[in-house]
Amino acid sequence: MRELKYFEALREATDQCMERDSSVYLMGLGVPDPKGIFGTTAGLLKKYGKNRVLDMPTAENGMTGVAIGTALMGMRPIMTHQRVDFALLALEQIVNQAAKWYYMNDGQMHVPLVIRMIVGRGWGQGPQHAQSLESWFAHIPGLKVVMPANPYDAKGLMISSIEDNNPVIFLENRWLHNIYGDVPQEYYKVPIGKARIAREGRDLTIVTHSYMVLESLRAADILASGGIDAEVIDLRTLRPLDHTTVLDSVKKTGNLLVVDHGWIHYGVSAEIIAMVSEQIWDCLKSPPRRMGVADVPIPSSRSLAQYCYPRSADVVKMVAEMLHKPMDQFKIEISEIPSDIPDRSFTGPF
Repeated sequence: MRELKYFEALREATDQCMERDSSVYLMGLGVPDPKGIFGTTAGLLKKYGKNRVLDMPTAENGMTGVAIGTALMGMRPIMTHQRVDFALLALEQIVNQAAKWYYMNDGQMHVPLVIRMIVGRGWGQGPQHAQSLESWFAHIPGLKVVMPANPYDAKGLMISSIEDNNPVIFLENRWLHNIYGDVPQEYYKVPIGKARIAREGRDLTIVTHSYMVLESLRAADILASGGIDAEVIDLRTLRPLDHTTVLDSVKKTGNLLVVDHGWIHYGVSAEIIAMVSEQIWDCLKSPPRRMGVADVPIPSSRSLAQYCYPRSADVVKMVAEMLHKPMDQFKIEISEIPSDIPDRSFTGPF
């Protein structure tokens, strides 16, 4: 199977959907720009023209209303925001309008709208450009929220999102855009609402999503060096949440750590632990734990930001505490890569 980068998988999914269905169109700040939203929309203006690949003014709330209106008229818009932070200006349209049309009209009207938002850290983005607000959107009935962690899922979930008849919030961590993975050339879908067992294990369950799947898998390799067999669950979709996969895993291991992609308070990790505690409390061998981004607005300074984000070594440390294992049994290599770039191959831009 061929390999594609995450951003190439997103572009291919969009391209294939636009080719199959003339009602699919793109709109967003910078969509027709040569850089094309980190490469995810590059070349689509030339192929489909300005009537289907549209730039938009910095009027997020109004333009989201336009997207909702066209969706109600039978189009399938894909709206992009280069930062999730910019979409906060459109919350009224997203929460009060898009999420509710299906319910307010007894299921007779649909808003088949995909809103792409980019999240994550890097290069001093700071408190207004580096937030992970997925739990906000997952809180709202009527919205689906997906966060793929690899190129295969990025393509398959994007196609499922575009074909969905109701609004989907599609969140991409910018650190994932340049990772490689196997991606079929043909048109395929990954179902919304189905988690993935990214690594099987028997001693402890790590539930996580988006970029933190990569850190958790690295942690699982380190834990294996010390004799701990961790299972890693990639949620892929936050709403609807795949309860079954999480519960089955915790029933098997008896131990649960949730590695949140955002802040832990009132967030995704709180929801997961509440769900497990309510439904299979008797299966737990230890108190469930969670970790996530430091509970502060993200600083721009590299010297401060490096302490905000959990990495694989932090996951290993918390697992060792949970299972009462000494840290010196694990082979942890201290990374010399700065904490604000994904790896040394990365040359930007953010």
